[in-house]
Amino acid sequence: QVQLVESGGGSVQSGGSLTLSCVGSGFTYSSGCMGWFRQAPGKEREGVAAIDNYGRTTYAVSVKGRFTISQDNAKNAVYLQMNSLRPEDTGMYYCAPVQEGCYSDGDYYTDGDWGQGTQVTVSS
Repeated sequence: QVQLVESGGGSVQSGGSLTLSCVGSGFTYSSGCMGWFRQAPGKEREGVAAIDNYGRTTYAVSVKGRFTISQDNAKNAVYLQMNSLRPEDTGMYYCAPVQEGCYSDGDYYTDGDWGQGTQVTVSS
């Protein structure tokens, strides 16, 4: 059974930084592609960043240059360093295995093994 636990969210002012963590069990990160997703109030969930088992990364256009995804296979963990945060980055952030679209600009497909998420709030 896949289990994912996200942490590291919080409230920051515009321009601030946060680092999110996701630790998984029930599967091996190094066997595929992992992604970060987010959902703002009243909006659909969207892909933010992804990393494959070779460490190759892709990003949604809206976060490229500001966010960095990384992984630690020994810890079965994936991270999202978020810099220069903007109010539009506010939302619940989730990690999940990506089955399709790993090399796209955020068009990631996952079959929905969601964790509880971690809330990010950016004030102007």
